[in-house]
Amino acid sequence: MKQPIVLSYVQLEPLLLARQKGEQSVTISVDLGKSTITTAITPAGLTFPSGERLSWLNIEKIKKSHANCFVIEDESIKSIQVFSEHTNRVCSLLPTKGVPSMLIAGFTMHRIIDTDPMQDTLQKVATIAPIIGTVLDTATGLGYTAIEAARTAQHVVTIELDPGAQQIASLNPWSQELFHNPKIEQVMGDAFEVVPTFADAYFDRIIHDPPVLSLAGELYSGVFYQQLFRILKRGGRLFHYIGDLNSKSSGTVSKGVVRRLQEAGFTRVVRKSEAYGVVAYK
Repeated sequence: MKQPIVLSYVQLEPLLLARQKGEQSVTISVDLGKSTITTAITPAGLTFPSGERLSWLNIEKIKKSHANCFVIEDESIKSIQVFSEHTNRVCSLLPTKGVPSMLIAGFTMHRIIDTDPMQDTLQKVATIAPIIGTVLDTATGLGYTAIEAARTAQHVVTIELDPGAQQIASLNPWSQELFHNPKIEQVMGDAFEVVPTFADAYFDRIIHDPPVLSLAGELYSGVFYQQLFRILKRGGRLFHYIGDLNSKSSGTVSKGVVRRLQEAGFTRVVRKSEAYGVVAYK
């Protein structure tokens, strides 16, 4: 199946520069930075090798939107944005200078200040290296964590609450491995309800990267941490993303998280400020 053309204002910057210089072609990315192709610049706009066209009017619309990525369909543009009836929240694909992030109800799902979502993901995963055996990713999102974990793990189970978020991921060029890698198993449902269905000591590693506390308070609860402890193997490791541990809000949240993780049975909980979270050991 041919991947659709996906663009944001970031990918259009070299086009606008080439047009100013009067050039007749430009090398740009049509998959949000994964690869590049050469396209023709015409008086009407862009003509892609696939035959798709993009008018200067639509190019201007994309250029002005710094909060959306767009898919090109039949020479028209469509914002990659979904209103989820499941959660009553708007999900959208957010462009960055690196790989895209996702906005849910106005909250960015990755760190994007002085970093990008891929570096953010790599830092999280590195805290519990080596990534081996069977891994649980409690919140799929765009799937970057599951994809990275699957590079060395034997099997990755990833849970997604929102069909809207999964729809956004399906249109993100950087998320495609989520749907094609046989080592990744996607589970749709609420992690609070799904996690208790797993067998005792089933996972070697757990990456718990929930939405902010205000969106998913139950995923920060002692009851949930007890379940994470139960399904983790002896000697296993859990990374829990919280936010900037040096900020007032996340610093306060982290104190409660550490206390509840210890009460749940984790023998050692270590702050990982560089990854904005903590590692708990069983």
